[in-house]
Amino acid sequence: MWPTSRLFCSLLSSSFNTNCISHNSGTLPAGKCQTAAMSVQVVAAKMAEVELKDVPTGKDLPAESPVTPTSEGKSLARNDPHEAGSSAATSPAAEPSAKAGEGSLGLLTPNPAKMPQASAMKRSDPQQNGGEAFVNRDGTVAEAPRMKKIQFADQKQEFNKRPSKIGRRSLSRSISQSSTDSYSSAASYTDSSDDETSPRDKQQKNSKGNGDFCIKNIKQADFGRREIEIAEQGKATGYGDEKLWWAAPTSLPRLLHPTAAVLMETLSALGAQCRWAACNIYSTQNEVAAALAEGGFSVFAWKGESEDDFWWCIDRCVNVEGWQPNMILDDGGDLTHWIYKKYPNMFKKIKGIVEESVTGVHRLYQLSKAGKLCVPAMNVNDSVTKQKFDNLYCCRESILDGLKRTTDVMFGGKQVVVCGYGEVGKGCCAALKAMGSIVYVTEIDPICALQACMDGFRLVKLNEVIRQVDIVITCTGNKNVVVREYLDRMKNGCIVCNMGHSNTEIDVASLRTPELTWERVRSQVDHVIWPDGKRIVLLAEGRLLNLSCSTVPTFVLSITATTQALALIELYNAPEGRYKQDVYLLPKKMDEYVASLHLPTFDAHLTELSDEQAKYLGLNKNGPFKPNYYRYENTSKTTSAPA
Repeated sequence: MWPTSRLFCSLLSSSFNTNCISHNSGTLPAGKCQTAAMSVQVVAAKMAEVELKDVPTGKDLPAESPVTPTSEGKSLARNDPHEAGSSAATSPAAEPSAKAGEGSLGLLTPNPAKMPQASAMKRSDPQQNGGEAFVNRDGTVAEAPRMKKIQFADQKQEFNKRPSKIGRRSLSRSISQSSTDSYSSAASYTDSSDDETSPRDKQQKNSKGNGDFCIKNIKQADFGRREIEIAEQGKATGYGDEKLWWAAPTSLPRLLHPTAAVLMETLSALGAQCRWAACNIYSTQNEVAAALAEGGFSVFAWKGESEDDFWWCIDRCVNVEGWQPNMILDDGGDLTHWIYKKYPNMFKKIKGIVEESVTGVHRLYQLSKAGKLCVPAMNVNDSVTKQKFDNLYCCRESILDGLKRTTDVMFGGKQVVVCGYGEVGKGCCAALKAMGSIVYVTEIDPICALQACMDGFRLVKLNEVIRQVDIVITCTGNKNVVVREYLDRMKNGCIVCNMGHSNTEIDVASLRTPELTWERVRSQVDHVIWPDGKRIVLLAEGRLLNLSCSTVPTFVLSITATTQALALIELYNAPEGRYKQDVYLLPKKMDEYVASLHLPTFDAHLTELSDEQAKYLGLNKNGPFKPNYYRYENTSKTTSAPA
């Protein structure tokens, strides 16, 4: 039931002194039926205050008066004053609740405590099988019309059945999910009976007897397989046909989304032996992890991991007897950091690293600058197909999805500050502006700042607007962007969330103090309450909103996954000496190839250069069509891979 429905019911109850049952249904007939029932209940409650003089005569008595008893001797009004709002004339939909002593959806009758004594207005006639009659004002007796109760042949069998615990969960999912339940990434199916047990304490095996995985519940595999099949429809058709086969043990910590599962299965089809861990404690879809585990993949991930679980899963991913990774596919740099810290000797056999996040790329540059990067690394985050599609277009949609799922906020007229105007910030600002929000931008880069101004956004410092904004969104990839000083000055009800990477942008640790109260209102949504009663709404505990609280479009993930697969193939098959111990961008030709694979989805048709045109521009007819230094408005400086 929606919160507004509850408010509506409470208003009815207080106005009419009766019980009111409301239920949001996905079917129109049920909604009509319930509305009618509510109307009848309200009318019956008002009739309870009618005095004796208002009782109609036999001539004027309606054919189906709500105060008329049944012909079976069962009065529609119960004699128990505590159940005055209930009906004994049971309709099929109301019978279970009537038996439970609850207000039914049938006709309600007057409260006996408010009605005159029955003997003053009616009498029973035992000669009429318990039928009753009304006494008119002139003393004559008029027989009350008999009411027949409608019976359904299978009434008791159908409506008295109570669904089992599992049945209720399945039913609620198949009909609709409330706003409270729609928060999870892809509305992940979870079995509440398993929530109290850590997957680390379980011994699970798939149907083939393999137990080299650690997930929430292997029984969800069938459901996860259906989600993966849906994701396969949104991926590019063709990158799995790449004729660069290799047998590469690959360690992969990444968000476990159906499209990521398609990437994993594609790499396996190309000959790789993959082990997988999550890059975010909230990003795993448990049913997808189950489907991969059932398929024989070594997966160590579940939604809602603790910090200790997170590092334990990464360790299980790489530390296994008889297995040595020779490629790393990372998202955030945590796997690379863990191997450097715990197993540095593994890098002797690792041929390369592919990294797709701002934070992870930043860590790679730090290692390179310090002379500690001992293998080549491919910066997928700054490739055109990642920057322009995953970062910009994906975040443009997922920011609205994540905020709606978690807070049900209306964007029109809201004042929002977006910290950072890179590709992620651009996508967030464009979406919020289109919804009617008043958007401010903070930025350190004068070029990005000028872009924000030219796009119609006001450039400010955070401390200038922190008291007045309704929503704060961080998109920088930096640390301590929103510190305790700013959190203290926010207005009551301000929503705070992160669209950058990792959990360092919002100083969440400063909020875990004795004077502040944390109140969990739904999964991934916390109210942090100050002593004076002010509260802010913190989403995903400061972690990535679009991975934790919303779905990520399958098509956009397909673009990124294709880029990652080609980057892995390129690094693995490159001849010795092509790539040094540095950070590289994907070659321009491969960026264009990834884009071309996804054009058929839109029934798009590329124009081909004539020989004369190609000669005039000095280009190959088949590309690449832009020089390596052309960044499509991307200003980052990165070493380009050899063409």
